[in-house]
Amino acid sequence: MTHTARRMFELLEPICLVTYSAHECNEELAALGHRTYWDGYFASRAAPLGRVPAEVVHAAFYSFAEGEAARHIPSAWETIPPEASLAARERGSAASVRRILGDELADSPGLVRAADLTTKAAMNAPMEGRVMYAGMRALPVPSDPVARLWHSATMLREHRADGHVAALVGARIGGTEAHVLDALERGIHPPESFGRLHHLPKERLAAVMEGLRERGLVDTDGRFTDAGRETKQRVEALTDELAAPPYDALSPAELDELVDELEPIAATLTAAGSQ
Repeated sequence: MTHTARRMFELLEPICLVTYSAHECNEELAALGHRTYWDGYFASRAAPLGRVPAEVVHAAFYSFAEGEAARHIPSAWETIPPEASLAARERGSAASVRRILGDELADSPGLVRAADLTTKAAMNAPMEGRVMYAGMRALPVPSDPVARLWHSATMLREHRADGHVAALVGARIGGTEAHVLDALERGIHPPESFGRLHHLPKERLAAVMEGLRERGLVDTDGRFTDAGRETKQRVEALTDELAAPPYDALSPAELDELVDELEPIAATLTAAGSQ
C-alpha cells in the first residue's frame, strides 16, 4: 500500500497545486480584499480550523518559520470571514482545474468517476492526529464533480501532510530543517538559496545549517551526509506508509479504475504546470 500511496500522491498533487500555482484562486481571494498572496494563503488554508490563534496555525502548518503565520493570522480574518475565504478558494481552484482540463475532459464520465472514488477514499481516512485533514473533512463536499475532485484531493493532501509532520517530528526534523533536506534532495546547492528558505534572516539560516552539521546530517559544504540522506529517505517512506490507510476503503478493482481515470487528468495538469 505504500506504493499505492506514492502513486496516488503523484496523480492527485497536480490537482491540488492549482490552488497555489494558477491565477483563479489568487484572484478570487484578492477580490475579497486579501492584500497579498500570503494573506489569502494563510486565511483560506487555515480556515477549516476556525478562528484559531496564529500559534495553532503555526503548529498545524509546521513548515513555516517562527512568526510567519502571525504576520497573516488573525489579521487576515478581521474583515473577511474564514467561510468567505474558503468559498473563494474552492471557486478559484475548481475554475482552474476546469480551464486547464477543458470542457471535454472536465465534463467526462471518467472525471465524475474519479471524483467519486477519490471522495470515497478521502471520507474514509483515519482522523486521529490529523488536524488539517479533520478540518477539511468537517466541510461539506461539493456536488459539482470538478469541485468535488479538487476538494477530495485536497483532503487527501492534508491527510498526507499531517502524516508527514508526524514523520518529521519523530525524526526530530524541524520545519525549516525539512526545507533544507528537501532542497538537497532536489539538487539545490547551496540549500539556503531554495525558494522556501532564501527570504529568511541569514542568522536564522546559519543556525539551522549549523544544527544539521552538528547532528551529522549535512557536511561542512552544506551537502547531504549518508546519515542525512538516510534520514530524508526514512521520513519519506514513513510518510507514504501513513498516507496509505485511506485507500483501504477502495477495492483493488476500484483502485485500478481510479488510477486509470486520474492518469489523463494528472497528465494534462502536469503538462500545464497546474497553472
